Amino acid sequence: MDQLPLLVTLLLFALDLAIRIAALIVIPRDRKPTAATAWLLAIFFIPFVGIAVYLLIGSTRLPAWRRAKQQEIDARIAELAGTWPPPDNSGWPPWFGPVVTLNDSLGATPMTGGNEATLIGDYQASIDRMSLAVDEATRYVHVEFYILSFDDTTRGFFAALEHAVQRGVTVRVLLDHIASVRAAGHKQTFAELDRIGVSWSFMLPVQPLKGKYQRPDLRNHRKIVVVDGLVGFMGSQNMIARSYNSAKNIKRGLMWQELVTRVTGPAVEGMNLVFLGDWLTETGEVVVSEPTPARADGELNCQIVPSGPEYPNENNLLVFLALLHSAQQKIIITSPYFVPDEAMLYAITSSVRRGLDVQLFVSEIGDQGPVFHAQRSYYEALLTAGVRIFLYPAPYILHAKHFSIDDDVAVIGSSNMDIRSFALDLEVSLLVHGRSFVDELRAVESDYRAVSRELTLDEWREEPRLSTFFDGLARLTSALQ
Repeated sequence: MDQLPLLVTLLLFALDLAIRIAALIVIPRDRKPTAATAWLLAIFFIPFVGIAVYLLIGSTRLPAWRRAKQQEIDARIAELAGTWPPPDNSGWPPWFGPVVTLNDSLGATPMTGGNEATLIGDYQASIDRMSLAVDEATRYVHVEFYILSFDDTTRGFFAALEHAVQRGVTVRVLLDHIASVRAAGHKQTFAELDRIGVSWSFMLPVQPLKGKYQRPDLRNHRKIVVVDGLVGFMGSQNMIARSYNSAKNIKRGLMWQELVTRVTGPAVEGMNLVFLGDWLTETGEVVVSEPTPARADGELNCQIVPSGPEYPNENNLLVFLALLHSAQQKIIITSPYFVPDEAMLYAITSSVRRGLDVQLFVSEIGDQGPVFHAQRSYYEALLTAGVRIFLYPAPYILHAKHFSIDDDVAVIGSSNMDIRSFALDLEVSLLVHGRSFVDELRAVESDYRAVSRELTLDEWREEPRLSTFFDGLARLTSALQ
């Protein structure tokens, strides 16, 4: 009996050593060096806790059947794409064609011509515009949101869905499981969807007892509304009150500032196919896409950029990097959660050093402490390189997600400029070529600049050491992907 403690100690030592050796073999495989280093540090410092967390959230890949389903969807998109109006490339800068080709190869959605797109920056107005479009539906309404909630702000949208069902319009709704379940009043939301009679399903459900499981924090972050294939909406905004109905947000007086784009033209079909792909994956139902002859007399070239862990590559990151490296004059980025990987950080800072005007709009305050501190850890490197950083004032969270390149290229959608959006979340963005759209986006950026405060390098260097310590710590943990 006296040897039992010694035996337990030896067994624990052997198990600890085995964990460390296995981690060195397994973790660096097919993983970025920064992420591998962060995981190894966690496991070496706290081996038993670290390995438990790694087993829970260490895999960035969705189940094999989901990835196989995405390949089927991509093949279907490629088959349909031949019927879409080709873009007018006569005004493209020389570097833009290869970017379009890159996106086409990654996400299967081609660039189309003849589109129109307008921006909606007013929170309630965007919901009202979506509701109005639903009220005019005659065939179908497809709705996909990371968070969908029935509350006073969204009541009109739900009423429009109900009226559409009563007219005989097919209404399909997708909502992310974890995000929507965590929202206040979620039971009332689900009951309302059932009451009005829409067909709806969770995205990426975490229901192990029903055989539905993957890494819990791999989420579908997309926001899409498509009506009859004629009009589509996408952007940063979830379908929920501006405070997200969160007690802590209401206590702090936080309000979300968003940007949504309303699109007409052939690109709407690309948005619809992203929805139908998600619908097929979650429900198993094949909905044959019958493109509606949409107006194709707009002046914009548009291309959908779908991305997420169901793809073998980080589609959004690769396209964003190609745009950043190709820019010739100006780059203006707006992102609520700005936690770039090394490649993006170098692309941004090197753009300043080659003479470009580079600006970044972020919120002055954060709603997610670890992400906010990780974001702040990059400010000194950006400011030192010459990036101008503008802080959007409290109590607003600047949740809009877009960036513009030179005078005629822009991206808007659901994707943040952070590691989570690149590797862990399913996202969708819209790549636009057209001077009129960028001019409209420039006006939005000008409005941001008018109310924001520019952060200077001298000011940043006065930050308390304790605060920057937490910034650095959050930066390290942000690589745990």
